[in-house]
Amino acid sequence: MRAATLAAPLRFAGVGLHTGAPAVMEIRPAGCGAGISFLTGSERIPAIAEYAEESPLATVMRRNGASISTVEHVLSALLACGVSDAEIALDGPEVPILDGSAKPYVTAIDETGLLAFDTARPVFVPDRALEFRDGDRVVIVLPAEAFRVRFVGDYPAPIGTHYFDAVITPQVYREQIAAARTFAFLRDVEAMRAAGLARGGSLDNALVYDEEGPMQPLQWPNEVVRHKVLDLIGDFGLLGAWPQCEVIAIKSGHAMHARVINELRNRG
Repeated sequence: MRAATLAAPLRFAGVGLHTGAPAVMEIRPAGCGAGISFLTGSERIPAIAEYAEESPLATVMRRNGASISTVEHVLSALLACGVSDAEIALDGPEVPILDGSAKPYVTAIDETGLLAFDTARPVFVPDRALEFRDGDRVVIVLPAEAFRVRFVGDYPAPIGTHYFDAVITPQVYREQIAAARTFAFLRDVEAMRAAGLARGGSLDNALVYDEEGPMQPLQWPNEVVRHKVLDLIGDFGLLGAWPQCEVIAIKSGHAMHARVINELRNRG
């Protein structure tokens, strides 16, 4: 697997899911070995776990007082599509939510194409099975020949329990994961907004469930857990390397993933 960057810059604009603030983001090509980094004002924040803040509803990057929130969707698309080196310049406090999925990024990456380097991409390979627990939340990382994710999501009615399992390749990601939207229960939205969250959320950028079920047509019966896989892939992008491992996740989320990735990087 070769390291690669974008063949040309990509530009996106919109509002942040939680802040509701306008944001303009440009993803720029970077040199071989640069890795992924965020640029906000004059501060550069490497997209590695040491700069990730534990947050239950989004992945937040912070360095020297500068922060960028909700980075998981763009990191997910870059990792899964094979981009190992890029600079993400953001004008705003939060990555724009777009349609709530990673599909706009994948479409733009496919249209622009990649520039491959004559260097192997960094790869993370665990030397043994590792298990992480937080109550009934579990993440297990196993040695494997490929990056495979098995995810069990369990939610109150009307969502219930769902499962997804796939070896992550650009094609699988493009066809089975990228379009899965972020989601919320309608009954939780007002409480989230009172806490300063979900101010940019709408039926145009989030899958919302009321007491009867989804308020919009589902793209898959288990779209919710597919989005959880999308988020997990983005969080594993904070390894700073391609994850050659199998990940079994049960009810895990961003805060737990940040702890797991930090531990994996420390062991490496």
